[in-house]
Amino acid sequence: MPRHPVPDLAVATVDGSLWRLADRRPERFTLVVAYRGRHCPICRAYLQELVRLLPEFSARGVDVLAVSADDEARARDTHREWRLEGLALGYGLSIATGRAWGLYVSTGRGATSIGIEEPALFTEPGLFLVRPDGTLYWAAIQTMPFARPGFADVLKALDFVIAKDYPARGEA
Repeated sequence: MPRHPVPDLAVATVDGSLWRLADRRPERFTLVVAYRGRHCPICRAYLQELVRLLPEFSARGVDVLAVSADDEARARDTHREWRLEGLALGYGLSIATGRAWGLYVSTGRGATSIGIEEPALFTEPGLFLVRPDGTLYWAAIQTMPFARPGFADVLKALDFVIAKDYPARGEA
């Protein structure tokens, strides 16, 4: 819920570090991007768009993490095969944590169109813009992998927010 604290989030990343939301000190926001996992071809294009726009998010004072319920091996394969250099890619998002963040949970149904097996359980996509104080500013949660907010649109919205200086005043 906007203006309320988000649940704790701590995940390992493919670079070998532990990413903790509580430790983040962004200038304006942290963008948490929950994606379905390596089995999702739509996620691939989506995260590649994000990587392309990372400098734009950084220029606006936004720290970015993409995370899924995938295990370490799947996350490392995803990072390498999808060419996600520069993106903090977390893995091991527990189903309980995903639910605490309001994410929908799906049951695997076999191999996807790209021939990769879906995990038994995984979270559906979500975007969360979190203020430096750990409160939610904005969220978009999907029940399926399609019709997600585009990152270019998120950047346009951030430009409006920054122009209005909402984060500094603590308003929504």
